[in-house]
Amino acid sequence: MRVDTTAHLEQFRSEVRAFIQENSPGVKAHAGVRAPHNDLIPDIRRWTAALFEAGYLGANWPEQYGGNPAHDPGEAFIVAEEMARAQTWAPIGAYQLASAAILDFGTDAQKSHHLPRIRNGTDIWCQLFSEPGAGSDLASLRTRAQLDGDHYVIDGQKVWTTNGQHADVGYLLARTDPDAPKHRGITAFALDMTLPGIDVRPLREITGTTDFNEVFLDGVRVSVDAVIGNVNDGWKVANSSLAHERTGVAAMAAELLTSLSGILDLARPRLDDAGVRRQVGRIATHAKVIDLMSKSAQSGMLAGRGDATDAPAVKIFFSEANLDLAQTGMALQGSRAIVVEGDEDAVDNGWWQDAFMYARAWTIAGGANEVLKNVIAERGLGMPRDPA
Repeated sequence: MRVDTTAHLEQFRSEVRAFIQENSPGVKAHAGVRAPHNDLIPDIRRWTAALFEAGYLGANWPEQYGGNPAHDPGEAFIVAEEMARAQTWAPIGAYQLASAAILDFGTDAQKSHHLPRIRNGTDIWCQLFSEPGAGSDLASLRTRAQLDGDHYVIDGQKVWTTNGQHADVGYLLARTDPDAPKHRGITAFALDMTLPGIDVRPLREITGTTDFNEVFLDGVRVSVDAVIGNVNDGWKVANSSLAHERTGVAAMAAELLTSLSGILDLARPRLDDAGVRRQVGRIATHAKVIDLMSKSAQSGMLAGRGDATDAPAVKIFFSEANLDLAQTGMALQGSRAIVVEGDEDAVDNGWWQDAFMYARAWTIAGGANEVLKNVIAERGLGMPRDPA
């Protein structure tokens, strides 16, 4: 593992930091992966276009689609870290997954149509994978796509669709062969979210925000030209695109380290208490260890030695440390912990209360920790699979 850097990357970090300060749509009001209010969407589209135009996103794309063949792969991790450190918005939606699927499996027409619209912020994508009965076991999905002439007719329900209320296009998985083994008869689609028969229903959460959505599909007619890759090969398309989503380990570590400074501010008046010192010290230690785990994972990815257990391990440790941090942030406020956003007496305008309510979601989102521990046991340690 190498955790050192180079003069080029440090210069690049300084440039990215200045670019964010000058061009970003501002600091997010809430922790985690959240959906913005409607009035912020134009700014986020502009911000997305600016990041692509500056070469901070999409540098690894083919040059004909705006990529930079001379880019340093380590730059992508720095961009993710600096956006998390600044607590600003990253481009919302499933643009990373969608662009990876289209680049690897899309037709020339799909690439020519979708990739420029991702780059210029015209299209926001959402991920239409999870269903009420198919979350961690995604291959159990039941949304059906039946061929009818030159269209597929899609019926089903998706859930936990982040930013679905803002999406122009959906990256959809649907079952096209109900008789095939469950990992096979699945097909990937680029779904126009304005088509008749699509009903997006925002879910109001305990935080008071609506970041997730249910999406109902009732007789939606989709052209065969919307299929990404081969029919019944959607499981391969989905897994390949998920493998491209690498910078999350950098963003998680940076987010935790940034939140750590807030804990230190809260704890400072009580550092004469040995219990408080121990708790803050434990959280700080965990944050530093997770940062090193992230750097190790990045090093392996850049060297082509990435392990299937690297990202799951970072995510598990991050989510558990983040929950511990949020709980500690609440405890340090004493009776003021019940004062929430909007109240003039709220600490940091209620940021900690929102973070506390959202922190539990991190132990489930992106793969429940219990499932990811099985992934590490089976793929990393060679242990036998759990009985069906």
